[in-house]
Amino acid sequence: MSAELLSILALIVMFVVATLFPVNLGALALVGAFLVGTLAAGMETDQILDAFPGSLFVILVGVTLLFAIATNNGTVDWLVRAAVHLVRGRLAAIPPVVFVISALLTAVGAPAPAVAAILAPIAFGFAAEYRIHALLIGLMVAHGTQAGAFSPISVLGGIVNGVTDEANLPGNNLVLFLSSFAFNTAAAAIVFFVFGGRDLLRRGSLESLPGTTAPSESASSGAASSETASSEAGTESTSGGGGVSTATTQDTATGGGLRLTPHQALTLTGIVGLCVAVLAFKLDVGLTAVTVAVILSLTSPKTNKGAVERVAWPTVLLICGVVTYVGVLQEIGTVDHVGSAVAAIGIPLLVALLICYVGGVVSAFASTVGILGALVPLAVPLLSQGSLGPIAMIAALSVSSAIVDVSPFSTTGALLVANVRGMARDDFYRKLLAYGAVVVLVGPVAAWAVLVAPGWLG
Repeated sequence: MSAELLSILALIVMFVVATLFPVNLGALALVGAFLVGTLAAGMETDQILDAFPGSLFVILVGVTLLFAIATNNGTVDWLVRAAVHLVRGRLAAIPPVVFVISALLTAVGAPAPAVAAILAPIAFGFAAEYRIHALLIGLMVAHGTQAGAFSPISVLGGIVNGVTDEANLPGNNLVLFLSSFAFNTAAAAIVFFVFGGRDLLRRGSLESLPGTTAPSESASSGAASSETASSEAGTESTSGGGGVSTATTQDTATGGGLRLTPHQALTLTGIVGLCVAVLAFKLDVGLTAVTVAVILSLTSPKTNKGAVERVAWPTVLLICGVVTYVGVLQEIGTVDHVGSAVAAIGIPLLVALLICYVGGVVSAFASTVGILGALVPLAVPLLSQGSLGPIAMIAALSVSSAIVDVSPFSTTGALLVANVRGMARDDFYRKLLAYGAVVVLVGPVAAWAVLVAPGWLG
């Protein structure tokens, strides 16, 4: 049996074992990377450890630590109140606003994981306090980051356009950007109505809600109960407990209650500084977040006591373990092997669909940047035949590879799982995994059917 086939079978076995037994999939993946890498592929230990996503590890730890501190001192609750005040209490406006802000930030050049790292904890604050479905608000962040991800000045847009130029293929920046924006906007609209948007429309604004006090207390106690259950299961909530008090909710409805304590002001300054450092100066989001968190811890040790324990360590192990295994797969050549086998079929439309699926499936577990850099050149022989439009194919492949970043094994999806509030983390993880599977199944074929099959783009 070849190392490529063995590595795929091992991955399937790991998923089955993690489903049937209470074993962290990340730990299984690390064992799989070690055994498959050394026994089947003859890799050295250093090569296997090189696949460990150090930057993703630091992002997950740094961001969740920072926002654990922000939750402890009440800054996250203050941000929730301020945001609801800005939309004048219209609950249904909150998810679309989160989507638009996410899309705008990635469109102007911010990396999608950085945007998700900054916005996810704040967006989940809305979900926990105002009884907005956690999947609804989380997926607005995820799809929003991908909606703007292929603008000409964005990270992914620049990579795809660069690879296209190197392959001497025709490109169209506007088609690439609008394709991703349209597909993710459509997905966000579906998510809105599937995960409670109609209920938000019926509830109207906070001012019109009868008995505003009760919902707040319910949301607070619900969040506390969920965190208690999570803690007992060993998957403590990152963001911590405690909803906003009754007085706070009444202040929100009237537009008051927006005073900051000195430490909250310092925390808010740190969050803004993180945004500026990452978006304007291109500093590493994880290391910057850790730096801000340490400064805040030193300025108020008592307030921030216990924040390290709130880091989502089981999630960190899960995501980093799986990504390490996928890195071993790429080192072995499993991804290239699958792509080459698909390209050898010889029926252009079918090959185009299968390449889109390869991009979607692999990108759900690995770097979208890496997958696009590998698959666009892989599609060159197919596109050079002239039977398919290169612009359409590249746009479809880009959409297929990026829209699946809602998977909990991608960086964006991992950040959602790590920062969730208002729902037990295990429950959220399972639901996000199911939604990600649906997107992996539907996304590539939808992109292929709309962009490639009609043949309307050259």
